[in-house]
Order: sequence, then structure tokens, then C-alpha cells
Amino acid sequence: MFVSFFPKPKLLFTSAALWALFGVLFWYFFAKDAGGWLSLGGWFGYGFPAELGAEADDAARAAFEQARSGALEFWFYQYFIAILAIFIGFWMVYSPHPWQRWSLAGSALILFVNWFLVQLDVMINEWFGTFYDMVQKALGTPNSVSATDYYWQVATFLQIALVYVFVASLFRFFVSHFIFRWRTAMNEYYMQHWPRLRHIEGAAQRVQEDTMRFATISENLGVSFVDAIMTLIAFLPLLWGLSANVTELPIIGEVSQGLVFVVILWSIFGTALVALAGIRLPGLEFRNQRVEAAYRKELVYGEDHAERAQPQTVVELFADIRKNYFRLYLNYLYFNLVRIFYLQIGVMVPYIALAPTIVSGTITLGVMQQIIRAFQRVENSFQYLINSWSTIVELMSVYKRLKAFETTLEGEPLPEIEQEYLARQGGTPG
Repeated sequence: MFVSFFPKPKLLFTSAALWALFGVLFWYFFAKDAGGWLSLGGWFGYGFPAELGAEADDAARAAFEQARSGALEFWFYQYFIAILAIFIGFWMVYSPHPWQRWSLAGSALILFVNWFLVQLDVMINEWFGTFYDMVQKALGTPNSVSATDYYWQVATFLQIALVYVFVASLFRFFVSHFIFRWRTAMNEYYMQHWPRLRHIEGAAQRVQEDTMRFATISENLGVSFVDAIMTLIAFLPLLWGLSANVTELPIIGEVSQGLVFVVILWSIFGTALVALAGIRLPGLEFRNQRVEAAYRKELVYGEDHAERAQPQTVVELFADIRKNYFRLYLNYLYFNLVRIFYLQIGVMVPYIALAPTIVSGTITLGVMQQIIRAFQRVENSFQYLINSWSTIVELMSVYKRLKAFETTLEGEPLPEIEQEYLARQGGTPG
């Protein structure tokens, strides 16, 4: 599943995690302050401004901070590209792989574009603060905001949104090709070993359908996971800063940075609750694929052999399907009850946490919108497992089916659930 597309997958993914940790630490302890003499931003109008003197007024200091922020952001993108290029270059030399341009360079591009889209989301969050403060001012004091200023803010949003839509559309187009390349790699790998794999039950379906589903689901979950991590990196510090405006929580009373702890504790509670409710689903989904495959295979044999697909056999096979589906429906019933109930309550959590602050009128409408939006972004990132649990269940069931190929090629015994099927078939493959 992985070795067909990635060079030395276990070592690659482990080294990627360690390299990412090194990159983050190196940025904060060294590279961040080295942009003044390493950044190429000066060639593109994003150079670091000269330090201001003590006599500088507030307007000059505001302009300085804005210029420095833009230069630092431009420097970070250079640093990010350099970190990715070093890692990719090393692996291409250390362990050449026929699919390395897609698996290594493609994954790096996905990582980089994901970060860019998150940064656009941060810009939109900042826009919300400015826009809603303007709305509050306009509604509270008639004619205090000009139509030009109002439409300019709308135009600013459209500018950010159009860039987001354009980049996100191209991004999904690239990811679709990435997924198909991964499927192609798995297909070629398994077909090279087809004589050893063809006797596994449903081998044709596993190569034709399961490889496609595995690549698609893995990539979608991977992109979602990277997006969740990067959203946390971008929005958690933002929420921490915005939490300074919230000094009191319901019941608890006065507390510092309370919103950050609320979102973390609420997300941990929900993740544990939903995971417990859905713990049986992966096995049931896999068994569902097994009984469907057995039924389909018997019908296919019945097309060419009159002695196959007899009524009694078909009835028994369909009874297995019925039994498993009803168990699956029951498990999804209480899983969805728990999940949806938790998510619906979660919509109101930031409003409840902000109740004392809103009632006391210590924040503006714009700041409130920024806080709620940042809270929801952080909450959704922490709730990655909750939002993706059904997809993860599907991936686990597909993984178990393809795992039979892996164990066969490695000379290991088939998984227990595969052996159960063989025992029911009289000890021989279907």
C-alpha cells in the first residue's frame, strides 16, 4: 500500500515527523531572527524595515510593524520552501524511487499549499474583526461610516476570497492527480505479484476497487490532518491572544486565557466520547465488505456454472449480508446520536464561554466575531477524529482487505478474520 509509492515508508514518515519538529524549533530559536540578513524579500518589496528611533510617533511605529510583519511572513515562506527542498533532495538521493516526484515532491507541494490556504483563512478572520467593528459603529452612530469605506471592506474580502477559491480549486485538481498516481503505483505493484495474490478471496476487486478507495481516503484524510495541524499552528496563538479580552468564564469565574483551555478540554471530551461510541464500526465495516464480496462472487460464478448460485446458497449468503447490515445500522444509530448531539452543543460552547464578557460589554462585535471564528477553527482542528471518524472507519476496513496482500507477499499468515472466512469455505480460498 505504501511501499509501492513511497521510498522506505516507515523510515520516511518517521524522519518527516522529526524533520518537521526540527524545522519548527529551528525557526523559533534561530531562523526567525535571521531574516534580516538571509531573506530575499528586499528584491520583491518585502525587505525588513530599518529600526525606528525613540522619537518615532505612533503612525510611524504602526507602519513599521506592518512592514516588518509582511517581511517576516515573506521570509517564513522562503524558510518553509528551503526546509521542504532539503528533505526532498535528501530522500531522492538516499533512496531513489520510481514514483518519488509524485510521492515526495507532490506531498511537499500539498503541505505548502495547505499552509498558504490556512494563512488566507487567518486573513479572513482578521477581516471579520475590522468589518464587524465597522458595522457596529455604523449601526450605533448613523452616517459615521462612509459608503466608500464600507464597499472597500467588501472588496477586500472578495480579493482574499477569490485568491482562496482559485488556489483551492487548483489544489484539489492536483490532489486528484496525486491520488490516481498512488492508485497506479499500487496497481502496478500488486499486478507484478498477481500469481501469488490471485487466490485470495476477491483479489480482483481488491486490486481494482480497494486500491482506488485506499488512495482516495488516505489522501483526503492526510490533507485534512495536515490542514488541522496547520490550522492549530496558525489559529491557536491567535485565540490565545484574543483570549486576553475574556477574563471571566461562567461558573468558573475569573481566569486567564480561559477560552484556550475550554476548547482543549471540550475537544478531548468529545473525541473520547465519539471514539467510544464508534469503536465497533471498523470491524463491522470490514465484515460487511466480506459478506458482500462472497455474495457477489457466488453470483458471478453462477453466470458460467449452472451448479453455482443455487437458491439455498444465495439465501444463506444474503442472510449474512442482512445480519451484518442490521448490526451496522444499530451501531451507527447510537454513534450518530452521540456525534451529532455533541457537535450541535459545540456550536453554542463559545457563546456560553463568552456570556459574562458579552453581557458586561467589554468587547466589540468585531472582536467577538474574531474570537468565535478562531475558537471554531481551533475546535474543529482538535476534533479531527470526530469529524473524520466515519471516513477513518472506511479506511480501516479497506486497509484490512489490502493487508491480506501484504501478509501473503511477506509470507505471514492471513489475518484472523480472513482465516475465519476460509474456515467457513472449507479451508480453501474462494
